[in-house]
Amino acid sequence: MAKGMGRRPKADLDSGVEDATILILEWLGEQGVDAMIRVDAERMRDGQPAWTFAASGGPLDGGMRADGASAAECMGRALLGLREAGLVVPF
Repeated sequence: MAKGMGRRPKADLDSGVEDATILILEWLGEQGVDAMIRVDAERMRDGQPAWTFAASGGPLDGGMRADGASAAECMGRALLGLREAGLVVPF
């Protein structure tokens, strides 16, 4: 997909990525990447995407963030963002 076209790739919500989240976070830490996933109760009450993944450091040139309505959507978007940043997570 060409950059700047205003379209975002879709996260694969059936991949089971939420089951591998801890393994992904551990792997990122081993690569020198600081990473976390969190849920925001206030955003959940407001009907907004409540899950957030954030990462920085290591081989990432800058910080990155991914949001989603579920843990699976959030991590799917995070994996896409990490891949776009040149860090292919082996899960």
